[in-house]
Amino acid sequence: MHILIDINHPGQVHLFKHAAWQWEAHGHQVLMVARGKDVTMALLQAYELRYVTGTTRQPGLVNLALELLRKTALVVKISRRFKPDVFLSVGSPAAAWASTLMRVPHIVFEDTEHSVEQYILYAPFTDVICTPSCFTKDLGRKQRRYNGYHELAYLHPNWFTPKPKVLHEIGLTEKDAYFIVRFVSWGATHDVGCHGFSDSGKRRLITELEKLGRVIITSETPLPPDFQPYQMSISPTKIHDLLAYSSLYIGEGATMASEAALLGIPSIYVNPLTAGSLEEEERYGLLYRIPDENEAIKRAIALMNTAGVRADWQRKRQRLLQDKIDVTAWMVDFVEGYVLRTRRLA
Repeated sequence: MHILIDINHPGQVHLFKHAAWQWEAHGHQVLMVARGKDVTMALLQAYELRYVTGTTRQPGLVNLALELLRKTALVVKISRRFKPDVFLSVGSPAAAWASTLMRVPHIVFEDTEHSVEQYILYAPFTDVICTPSCFTKDLGRKQRRYNGYHELAYLHPNWFTPKPKVLHEIGLTEKDAYFIVRFVSWGATHDVGCHGFSDSGKRRLITELEKLGRVIITSETPLPPDFQPYQMSISPTKIHDLLAYSSLYIGEGATMASEAALLGIPSIYVNPLTAGSLEEEERYGLLYRIPDENEAIKRAIALMNTAGVRADWQRKRQRLLQDKIDVTAWMVDFVEGYVLRTRRLA
């Protein structure tokens, strides 16, 4: 079986990496078409995943539309050589359109309810849309729910054990208090009209957290000079090890907010956009959705001044893990089974 995966964000490398290795171990071939965003290429190279370089995002909706057309043409061109049996993506219109032109099934792994414009473009040309069971929208007959989250495809204990030696690379130990702060670019189509921290809020957040421990910033956009001393300096492949031993996550990024929660780290999500997965993690008591920066900073300080927080979050994490599945194992079986059934019916 030949599996072509469209990658448009660094988080999608993590989502598919263990499944890709499993499929290759089963004798299948996997090829990724990667968009140049943030640290995507660095991750693919570090994990030695087979990929070809796709398009690069340019600012503006017109450029986004032109990129989509170029990406579709590129995926079709690659497909003619690779001859995929199935396309996989996280809501990619380019993969959906290319799969239709190539008459090959397209399976989407979707977890973002507010990606309405993407859904309109990909759904008519997609065969199956796999979503977490907590996904708040009913997508009809094409939807297949599973009891997990994207982040459990790589942070489930079956696949991930944090390595404390990563801390030593940046002068930390497991006993040190440190905080992961995430700023996003606000460049996605669903980000229009939304915002997180103001510039003054960012500075106040860093000032307050620095009184309690070390601040480490990861950002999708270049940081101003006064923030650069806080910038994360380790390899992007080690971010989850760093996150797993942190005292707190606070930031605008939904993926990292969910990752922190699933690692049993207090997580504060500062963004008006939400998702069923984040809301469910909040019900488990692992995450706070606080779009107001002042309230978010207050909650962060209060949490860090509360005794026994880490042990409490680890207990909550164990309760969640008992309720959820190994998402990678489910993905591997579902895709292989779907392609096999499709071939039999052809």
